[in-house]
Amino acid sequence: METSKVANPSDTDDLLRRALDGDEAAFVALFDAARDRLRRMVRLRLDRRLSGRVDESDVLQDAYLEARRRLADYARDPGTMPVHLWLRLVTGQTLTDLHRRHLGARMRDAGLEVALHRGAPPAASSASMAAQLFGKMTSASRAAIRAEHAAIVQEALDGMDAIDREVLALRHFEHLSNAEVALSLGLTRTAASNRYIRALKRLKEILSSVPGLGDPL
Repeated sequence: METSKVANPSDTDDLLRRALDGDEAAFVALFDAARDRLRRMVRLRLDRRLSGRVDESDVLQDAYLEARRRLADYARDPGTMPVHLWLRLVTGQTLTDLHRRHLGARMRDAGLEVALHRGAPPAASSASMAAQLFGKMTSASRAAIRAEHAAIVQEALDGMDAIDREVLALRHFEHLSNAEVALSLGLTRTAASNRYIRALKRLKEILSSVPGLGDPL
């Protein structure tokens, strides 16, 4: 599994101090260190009905401005979470606000969201997860076949426990570590690990039942 490069903690602390002193370049460096992670999160969670109106760069630009505005609040108690997870939280909240602004009453039922923490980002949809899985596959060359296979996988993902599915999204698609998943969802590390193992096993079973897919994981 691919993992994101995380800045050295001492470098992050230095950048944070400089950013709080008004050094804009330092804040740019902080945000850029997390940008790939944040882009993956937005790609997975941006409502597909907004395609053509809002893209990943729009969300990240708004999140950058919001994080810059709220940086002093984070700095009062930075021990609550690493700065890259705080930036993820702000970006997720920004994405939720964009969904609300553009979709209003057409937003997904709040009951479908995994919101263990107040202000959690929109849940990763089964459709987005299936689309990303099949986006990496070349064996199913015809669009109709890809769509049929994706529908099978999406239906099976929908049948997963919601928290298991979210853990899978965080680990496999956003490439967060087990410790980061536990912190993000308010789980123990053991619980997060067990849920990931269970969800990954189920996903492999789903994919193995679809002929001609091989192993995309």
